[in-house]
Amino acid sequence: MAARPGFQSPMQPPQPRFNPQGPPMRPFHPQAYPQGGSMRPGYPSPGPGGTPMGQMPGTPGRMHMMPSSHHTPSGVPHPYTGSGSPSTKGSTSKSKDTSRSKEQTMHRSGMTPAMQAAIDRRRQLQQDSRTIQMSKNKKKKKMADKILSQRVRDLVPESQAYMDLLAFERKLDSTIMRKRLDIQEALKRPMKQKRKLRIFISNTFYPSKVEEEGEETIPSWELRIEGRLLEDSISKTTNPPQAKRKFSTFFKSLVIELDKDLYGPDNHLVEWHRTPTTNETDGFQVKRTGDKNVKCTVLLMLDYQPMQFKLDPRLARLLGVHTQTRPVIINALWQYIKTHKLQDKHEREYINCDKYLHQIFQCQRMKFSEIPQRLHALLMPPDPIVINHVILLHSPASGSTKVEGPDAAKKTACYDIDVEVDDTLKEQMQSFLLSSQSQQEIQQLNDKIHETVETINQLKTNREFLLSFAKDPQEFINNWLVSQTRDLKTMTDVAGNPEEERHTNYYYQPWAQEAVCRYFYGKVQQRRIELEQALSIRNT
Repeated sequence: MAARPGFQSPMQPPQPRFNPQGPPMRPFHPQAYPQGGSMRPGYPSPGPGGTPMGQMPGTPGRMHMMPSSHHTPSGVPHPYTGSGSPSTKGSTSKSKDTSRSKEQTMHRSGMTPAMQAAIDRRRQLQQDSRTIQMSKNKKKKKMADKILSQRVRDLVPESQAYMDLLAFERKLDSTIMRKRLDIQEALKRPMKQKRKLRIFISNTFYPSKVEEEGEETIPSWELRIEGRLLEDSISKTTNPPQAKRKFSTFFKSLVIELDKDLYGPDNHLVEWHRTPTTNETDGFQVKRTGDKNVKCTVLLMLDYQPMQFKLDPRLARLLGVHTQTRPVIINALWQYIKTHKLQDKHEREYINCDKYLHQIFQCQRMKFSEIPQRLHALLMPPDPIVINHVILLHSPASGSTKVEGPDAAKKTACYDIDVEVDDTLKEQMQSFLLSSQSQQEIQQLNDKIHETVETINQLKTNREFLLSFAKDPQEFINNWLVSQTRDLKTMTDVAGNPEEERHTNYYYQPWAQEAVCRYFYGKVQQRRIELEQALSIRNT
């Protein structure tokens, strides 16, 4: 029996396929594989004489691929698969089989590993884009899933209460969102509240004593400066208990100036300044020798956060601001400019200075961008808090008589100053923004509402389906068949009307003869082009 070209006859022995445009096929020799391992599909392996497998001597760069498994005659194993596949000992693991099958697929399709990787990446990107699009559609769908259709509201009048709640929920959500934005804006600004800091300045006198050896000790005194925040009745009831703040955290520096006449110009100052490595403390302690009353001055420099500045006296009187932060000072200056209409009408970036601003800034007009630079020279460090205190070592009435008794040995004075501390409301705002428990509960309730509304819509569809069937079964069946036919045509991409086309009368219409002529003409032209290409004949 003669065999068709390109196909093997069942009675003929298996022969390799012939490629008329390539070199003759080299027969397969299992001995050509290197010892100790299997050749990777798609890659040439050197033969016994050093020539790569599948490449004929004298034809450099031309690779002839082995026949694929679907072209191999039955009964003959493929060189890379089946019983004829050479393998080394211990190479039957699952990972190697998976890799080999993947490489066989690339080998049969003629793709390199780089091409396969690019195709895989493209498929992954397409899949990710579809997932993102589905999630977006799902979110958009869920926003409208809460609303009941008008048909359901007509059937169930009580559902109007649900719609009213839905409208109220939208208003509440918008209000909460607006408040969250307000809180976020408020947290960007420093939130401070003024509190009273009570400072306790006490001194203890240690008189001279005669020791056992007969030596008399030198009299001395000790000065202690401590303090704590006073809690008002409102903060006790509303604010939760907080960790105690160290006394030194309120100050940037502290200087104690003793009487220069008693301790000389080199030993009359005691200074403390904050550094990045400062250890915070609950108080300060100074010890000196002496038995006379000492006048001292305590200078306390508050640690303002953010930093505050003292204004030039002329600018302070003009703006009504003595000590404030830089943004507050610039805002007060801008309010003065707006109130007195000093902004240039034509060149809006300029300010026309009045006589007061001219005396302060020494210019007739200036740009907005020059304000911070010109204002820098008018800002000074804030004034320290000055406390004049007397270290009492003797009774004021007797003058030279020493204080006696355990209660009289320690003298304490109290001073109250105003300090700025972080508002406790700031922590509550931050916890409100960061809390996710309420959001999770709201999301769970929203999911339940979506499921319930979806169930209601499904029940409405079932009801309308059954009511239509009960009203007119015949009309319902006919309409249903027409609808299903239309859907089937859309799903299968069928053009025309199969029901009409299956009758013979459909092909006896006037256009049928012209359609047949056009069909045969197209076939003749297609065959002519094929013959011209085969015979290499071109139309002139």
